[in-house]
Order: sequence, then C-alpha cells, then structure tokens
Amino acid sequence: MTIDSPGFPAPPALVEHARRFRAEGGVPATPRVAATVLLLRPAGTDFEVYVIRRVAAMAFGGMYAFPGGGVDPSDSQAHLDWAGPDPTAWADRLGVAPRDAQAVVCAAAREVFEEAGVLLAGPGGGAVVGDVSGDDWEVARQELEAHRRGFAGLLAERRLTLRSDLLLPWSRWITPDFEPRRFDTYFFVALLPEGQRTRDVSGEADHTMWIRPADALARSRAGELTMLPPTLVTLAEVAAAGDPAGVARAAAGRDASTPVIPRLHLPEDGTPHFTLT
Repeated sequence: MTIDSPGFPAPPALVEHARRFRAEGGVPATPRVAATVLLLRPAGTDFEVYVIRRVAAMAFGGMYAFPGGGVDPSDSQAHLDWAGPDPTAWADRLGVAPRDAQAVVCAAAREVFEEAGVLLAGPGGGAVVGDVSGDDWEVARQELEAHRRGFAGLLAERRLTLRSDLLLPWSRWITPDFEPRRFDTYFFVALLPEGQRTRDVSGEADHTMWIRPADALARSRAGELTMLPPTLVTLAEVAAAGDPAGVARAAAGRDASTPVIPRLHLPEDGTPHFTLT
C-alpha cells in the first residue's frame, strides 16, 4: 500500500457525511494547523509504532492514528531553550515562516507528551530526560493538557531544552473538504527516548498499543483496525524503510511541505473510495 495505490476504502459514516455535504452544497471549513508524531521503538529484529484509537465522540472517532493535535497559539509565542535545527531551518523543511515552523515543532513535542507521556527534551542539547512517568510529571502533564500551564514554562521550570533534532519531518496531510473539522497536519517520526515509556494517559483515546507497521496494515485489511489514508500510507512508508535507521535516512529526503489531500469518490455504480492528490 503506497501513495500510488488506486484507492482506499471509505468508512460508511464518512461516505454518508460526504454525500450529505455535497447534496447541501456545504462550504469547506478552514483547516487548523496540527502536528502528529509516529513514535518508533526497536522490537527484536523489527520495530514497532505507537498508535491510539480516538474516542467515538471526537473527530475521526473510532479510528486508529498517531498521537497529535492542533497547534496552540502559545506554541508560536514561546521563548524556550532549543536544540537542533533552528526555526529558520525548520521553515525550509516545512515550507512555512520561521514563527509558524516553531509552532508546529513545539506542538509536535507538546502533543506527544500530552497524549503519550513521552518528553522530547533534555538538560542540554546532547541529552534526553529519562523516565517521566512519576506522579509529579503526571501532574505537570495534566496541567499542560488542561491549558493551566504552557509547554515553555514547564521546560523552563525543569531546566530542560526542547530537542527538536529528535523530530524528523515526514509528510503533510490536509483533511478532505467535507469534514466539519479539518486539519493541516505535519507528520513527524521520532525514536522513543531511552529510559522513557509510553503511557495510556490521553482522555482523547480509548485504546493504545505498540504494533509492527506491517501487522497494523494486515489487521486493517482484515477489518480489525479502522484507519484513514494518512495513517495507512504512513505505516506503509515507514514499513518499507526496514528499520528505525532506515526511517531516519528516508526522512532526510522527504518532502514535508507539499500537502497530500485525500479525495473521496462516490461513483453511482461503484464502491466509494479515497484517492490521493
């Protein structure tokens, strides 16, 4: 399954929604900028990716995806210690202004901490913080998730530096026009830092798991896991890279600025399906 696939199955609920949107002459919503992170970890001679299933009440509820969410205004205004490519370098990779690039990278790091309990930061540019599953860290995570504190403030209080170099840009996807909530999402990959572990802490997910990308794709084809094209394509792409080192090499040459947009086709005498543009 690659970006050149002839089509992807469309869940019935989305098909019904799209038909209604088009019949009523709906106006597409403006996409909100967002970021999502594929956390990877070695698993024997293979590797696994961390996926979460969104709760039914949310946008894309019931779908398996990766930790992530919308950019917060504070993400672009934060003044924090920063290691790795600076916002200007990130701007070149993401195809946006430096201020917007900082916001996207900060959102990626913040969301993976909020939704998976993984912190891509350290006491300096060459180190990463260890276990962050203790009670004091959980209080801080909950306060961040509830918008009672900012990400920059949390890092400053702990004297930590954001490790932007641990995030590798992968792709950019925009939600189809018929969805009431649309996102312009930047996808990143990151290796789970040594000494850290994911935790099922997000109130926006009702199931989480580590799974081999190839197994996730097989279970999707079997109807066991429901996923949308961005997740399916990205899993296939990282699986093709072979191992985490291969994923890192592939990320260096990828276009993370040109958006991919799934298009839903509703043929009169055929099966509804997504194609990619």
